[in-house]
Amino acid sequence: MAGMTRPNPVPVDPAELTRLALAVVRADRFPLLATVDGDQPRLRPVSPVRSDGFTVYVANLRGYGKTAEIAANPKVELCYVDEHHDQVRITGTAEVVTDRALLQEIWDANPLLRQYLGRIDNPELVLYRIRPNRVRYMREWALDYHEVPTGEPPRE
Repeated sequence: MAGMTRPNPVPVDPAELTRLALAVVRADRFPLLATVDGDQPRLRPVSPVRSDGFTVYVANLRGYGKTAEIAANPKVELCYVDEHHDQVRITGTAEVVTDRALLQEIWDANPLLRQYLGRIDNPELVLYRIRPNRVRYMREWALDYHEVPTGEPPRE
């Protein structure tokens, strides 16, 4: 390591944080979702079916392990990484979407969901809305996170 020079990240303009963070979210199609299984953290890639700013929607099958994990503890975290290794961490709370109009809108916009599940009232379908409590952005090599304004009221 003696011959390596330490990377010098470009400073982040606080006024650009939201734009930079949203660009990372758009660039990573398979963020990692962390949940808790009792006292054991669990992590897996997911493919969000929709994002509204930092509010992220994830479809799931009722029989999957994360369904029971989220039911027991809805506190989750998503981690997005882009091709430059910039990252965004969205700490939030997952809730089951029951609004039929929103379900229909997401269903209609996702052919893969329709192909895989067949019909919107498939009892295996669970759609989660992950509402952000905290969003952090880190530029590659910066080694420190910036708090990103979410536009959402603070939630516990």
